[in-house]
Amino acid sequence: MYYTARYWSPVGPLLLAGREDGLIGLWLEGQKYFGAGLPEQREQREDLPILRSAKEWLDRYFAGDRPAIAELALAPAGSPFRQGVWRILCEIPYGQVTTYAAIAKQMAERMQRKTMSAQAVGGAVGHNPISIIIPCHRVVGTNGSLTGYAGGVDKKRRLLEWEGADLSRLSAPAGEAAR
Repeated sequence: MYYTARYWSPVGPLLLAGREDGLIGLWLEGQKYFGAGLPEQREQREDLPILRSAKEWLDRYFAGDRPAIAELALAPAGSPFRQGVWRILCEIPYGQVTTYAAIAKQMAERMQRKTMSAQAVGGAVGHNPISIIIPCHRVVGTNGSLTGYAGGVDKKRRLLEWEGADLSRLSAPAGEAAR
């Protein structure tokens, strides 16, 4: 059985989803792929231990703490390739950013390949079902563009600011006004 709960965050309402064995999703309301992979048959249950733990983790995060990702039992569904990319995302320190190309290089090394497509990595990052906790917001374009966040570039910027990232070398994607 799948269970959901709502969380009201400084970046807007979030939907959390889990099973007894782990957290399977955390989506910003209105984001691309919202609720992807979540079956229709589910039950709202605010007291499920994993959902309660995720809310406590988020409370600490939004209070300015830096809780460890390993504190939560995460169970995102995805191919082995996506799982590998998501593991790399979990290694990006708070307040830091990396690029799709850098992750592609790491994935190539881990898969014992000469090269890896940054676009393939971008697809895996974009389909991350556990936003914020698996920090896909810490990935930027090679040119420093704040591009590619399913929850929206404005929320990506806010999360990076929240973590104390230096945004001075980063820019809005083409077509979006810098703030």
